[in-house]
Amino acid sequence: MTHREMWQAFSEMAGIEDVYEAWTFGCDADELAQLVLTGRKTATAGLHIWYERENLELPKAGSYSVVLDSHDVAVCIIKTEKVFVVPFCEVSEAHAWKEGEGDRSLAYWRRVHEDFFRSELGEIPFDPAMNVVCEEFIRVYP
Repeated sequence: MTHREMWQAFSEMAGIEDVYEAWTFGCDADELAQLVLTGRKTATAGLHIWYERENLELPKAGSYSVVLDSHDVAVCIIKTEKVFVVPFCEVSEAHAWKEGEGDRSLAYWRRVHEDFFRSELGEIPFDPAMNVVCEEFIRVYP
């Protein structure tokens, strides 16, 4: 199913006409989309610098997104509940748990996110004081 088809089905059922975004998770799109689908993953995070470099707005509470797998197939729809920005080194254990990855510990979260952020930053050095955009969401469809 395409993101447009999924959005149409959801918006007709929910009686809403809001706009939405469609995207994949950066590291392992298939695994992370499945974690959202099962309800284990209810949060995500990205470096603030990515939003600045691309001149993108931060996610907003109340906005909808269609989560795609690695083949751009729609997996589910989420609604953003909360967005906040904190330095990488201040991301909480609670947020790491909500991200639902690995053993859900803060140590695991820091390790895999630092590795991913370093690989995506290229020549820009990673700094634990870099701001991270943390987003909490709920799955609303299916």
